[in-house]
Amino acid sequence: MKTIAALLIILMIWTVGLLAFAARVDAFTPAQEPAISDGIVALTGVSTDRIREAMKLLQEGRAQRMLISGVNPKATPAEIRSVAKASRRIFNCCVDLGFEAADTLGNAREIAAWVKAKHYATLIVVTSDYHMPRSLMELRAAAPQVILTPYAVRTGELDAKHWWRTAESARRMIKEYNKYLAILLREGFLSLGPKDDGHPREPAA
Repeated sequence: MKTIAALLIILMIWTVGLLAFAARVDAFTPAQEPAISDGIVALTGVSTDRIREAMKLLQEGRAQRMLISGVNPKATPAEIRSVAKASRRIFNCCVDLGFEAADTLGNAREIAAWVKAKHYATLIVVTSDYHMPRSLMELRAAAPQVILTPYAVRTGELDAKHWWRTAESARRMIKEYNKYLAILLREGFLSLGPKDDGHPREPAA
């Protein structure tokens, strides 16, 4: 009985967390007009809307430069420029392409290296609404000194307010929530270790 009671408590806590996570995802959109920042980063994914929205912000003068992180190594700059719907002038002068990242942790490391090289202190982060909480957590672990402004892109096939109504929407929200929990546990575990000795901490793989 004690085991069953413990499992029910864990399930209840997990469910409450899932509801809070979904509410947070829903609150990210519609995205508010971001303040002027040093740079813009777009995390690539299944939707190309992320790149287009980031490019709009760059063209509006919201930052001086933009990084597209996690670009497919087989993609050419011309193909990326077409997807971004960017003019040749602004793309050639102000857009950097990152080909190293294969996942969100890789995005964070790639972005952290770019920020350090550019000496940026503020960033606008562009990714899908459901992906934003995990992206921000990874970025804060990789570049804790940088001020991050989220600019979430609504996912058309995911209604964050009523995510349980379809199997696909529920699957995506639950999967993302579990990934988010895994990072929470990782960061909590790392916080129990030796404190900062003056050297930057590498995020765990």
